[in-house]
Amino acid sequence: MNQPVRELETLRVVVSAAAAPLFEAAMAEICRSVARFREEPGERWRVEGIREPGADEAALSLALALAAAVSGEAPELHRLPTPATGWLARNREDFPAQSIGARFELRGTHLPPRHAPGRIILTLDAGLAFGSGEHGSTRGCLVALEKLARHHHPRRILDLGTGSGILAMAAARLFHRRVLASDIDPWSVRVAAENARRNFLARRITVVAGDGWRKRPLCHAAPFDLVFANILARPLCAMASALARHLAPGGYAILAGLLASQEAMVRAAHRRAGLVVAGRVREGAWTTLVLRRPRFSR
Repeated sequence: MNQPVRELETLRVVVSAAAAPLFEAAMAEICRSVARFREEPGERWRVEGIREPGADEAALSLALALAAAVSGEAPELHRLPTPATGWLARNREDFPAQSIGARFELRGTHLPPRHAPGRIILTLDAGLAFGSGEHGSTRGCLVALEKLARHHHPRRILDLGTGSGILAMAAARLFHRRVLASDIDPWSVRVAAENARRNFLARRITVVAGDGWRKRPLCHAAPFDLVFANILARPLCAMASALARHLAPGGYAILAGLLASQEAMVRAAHRRAGLVVAGRVREGAWTTLVLRRPRFSR
């Protein structure tokens, strides 16, 4: 029997290049997946978010109002009913190959395979999960991972809020280690597992559904030598103490999903939990923080 077509809603605004990162961040608060595309011709950018119909309207209005207040732009919000299959097809067309840092290359399933000596090639279909590699926070995490790998070789790795599984796959390939990945969204769990199989990493990556640190497999597998958390600033702050408890002495955490303006807040929350800043990566309006748990406490 054929499955019913899953209906989604596309939210769309067109803004200036300067305002695009702000509206992208606003939509990321309430959408499954967010992307921005340059309008041709001209310097305007189209920011699109995909979400389930009927999601929190108050949160949407507040997020867009804040972006408008900061940017000084108040674009018209367009809503388009979108069958999941149709959006996936368009998303593939807008997903080119991406070289990130010196080590990674991301390629969509619609592109022909290629050999790139010295690079780790990950083939993925982002699907409805957040994270196609185009987003500044995902790119920042991969650049931070590449730098960290020069002196840190973790054995126990967690990708918290894995989305499409990019970071879990990158770590599994780079370190030849098993990786535990989790996400609160069952659809993301499915997509991440499919991407792991597509890249012949199913035996190295275990994907589970769970809300933050509450999932039992995460607690049982701790302490971790490396944790990715590409989420959002407020959840990162709320989970700072839990992260510190589950991070091994000398272990590192790569945190992303925060705007540069939110960096101080996130740093302060994790400093109170006993973690120290070991590095930072900037990608456009987005900041990635590398934190370390000291081996010895005072």
